[in-house]
Amino acid sequence: MGQIRVLIVDDEPLARRGIRLELEGDPDVSVVGECADGRAAVTAIRELTPDLVFLDQQMPKLDGFGVISAIGPEAMPAVIFVTAYDQYALQAFETHAVDYLLKPFSSDRFRRALSHAVLQIRRANFESLGQKLSALVGDASRPPTRAQHLTRLVVRSGEQVLIVRAEDVDWIESADNYVQLHVGAETSLLREPLGRLESRLDPAMFMRIHRRTIVNINRIERLHPFFHGTYEVVLRDGARLTSGRAYRRNIQALLDNTL
Repeated sequence: MGQIRVLIVDDEPLARRGIRLELEGDPDVSVVGECADGRAAVTAIRELTPDLVFLDQQMPKLDGFGVISAIGPEAMPAVIFVTAYDQYALQAFETHAVDYLLKPFSSDRFRRALSHAVLQIRRANFESLGQKLSALVGDASRPPTRAQHLTRLVVRSGEQVLIVRAEDVDWIESADNYVQLHVGAETSLLREPLGRLESRLDPAMFMRIHRRTIVNINRIERLHPFFHGTYEVVLRDGARLTSGRAYRRNIQALLDNTL
């Protein structure tokens, strides 16, 4: 087998450039194209028939799982997923032994992922790769069960990647396409929209009280009624949050369970 043909798929130009730079000078690979969204990736995979795809998981129009579904897991080339704090994706990748890169990644981690993929490709182990991708897509398409709710969150702090237990989070607030986790006196940014994160948290532990706020129910100390069905929610550490009118049913459900 000659050079391994590589396609780079990521909606961030700097991320695509970073991957290309990592691949430059490698005699085993040849970059055949780049794509900025999932739909373009589907077309490129069909037309360019790459051996290996660096595939961003979170993209506009069609995400990484959607690309695999459109092509068909058995027809997909080898995949190295590229992700930034996608909690469920990380768990799925680990479960099915599909390699991934967590942004920002080091050159050493990149080389290890690339070497792993190259080895699989040169062994022509496509049946195994297809089975793993089929299992991955199947898991991604199912809503999380109680057992699949997030028990840990992967967050970046400077040059470190930290693992935060979900039960240790006091409350969460929206920050555009990010959320800010409040854990004691510490705060951390996580790249995931609030609504998407909410769907992956255990509703027995976390409750949405405002369009911008989720709170750990176990951290609530008391509630003070405000006007028009809103409340001041006081946490054990003294933090004071305000509920929104649209979420008063959630507050009422909590009151019904605890009074």
